Amino acid sequence: MKETGVIKFNCNWIKSEALPMSELNELNTWRNKMYALGWIGVNAEEIGFGNISIRSKNNEFIISGSATGKLKTLNNEHYTKVVEYDLEKNSLTAVGPILASSESLTHAVIYEYDKTVNAIIHIHNYDLWKKNMNEMPTTKKEIEYGTPAMANEMIRLFDETDLRNKKVLVMAGHEEGIISFGENLEEAGNLLLKLLQ
Repeated sequence: MKETGVIKFNCNWIKSEALPMSELNELNTWRNKMYALGWIGVNAEEIGFGNISIRSKNNEFIISGSATGKLKTLNNEHYTKVVEYDLEKNSLTAVGPILASSESLTHAVIYEYDKTVNAIIHIHNYDLWKKNMNEMPTTKKEIEYGTPAMANEMIRLFDETDLRNKKVLVMAGHEEGIISFGENLEEAGNLLLKLLQ
């Protein structure tokens, strides 16, 4: 398995107090469901995978922190807020008690590109990944996760495929990686659960 969960962008991390848990309850509920299915977790090399986010305001969003996939349950110390990003500089600014997930640039572009999206879930599942490869909007195989190229690949998929309607994509160059999004966490989560049918 390829490495996963490694941050590949420059992060301006402004360490601050945790967000109130009341703002994170639904986020944590869906994260727990994904963890219970093994879709968020840790691989044999002890590297965490999978992440989840919700739009906060405008293009700001709250996302699970880096290396939290290995944790069974999260609390407010495990989420952070991304407040700005710059694809050209491969950088972002996060405010919170933990570094932002390695897929934060990808989430950022989706939120900016589609204003109806308020929740994003990134999971890993080999069988669903293989089954849906090229059946759903699929990134190019040479594109690595957590890079500006992957973030730009989201724009290509929005422009060239029916991603806006499908709301699920397969990451060909990121083994097992699938992303869903929706107007809320329930929609994003249920789109993933439907893949099991």
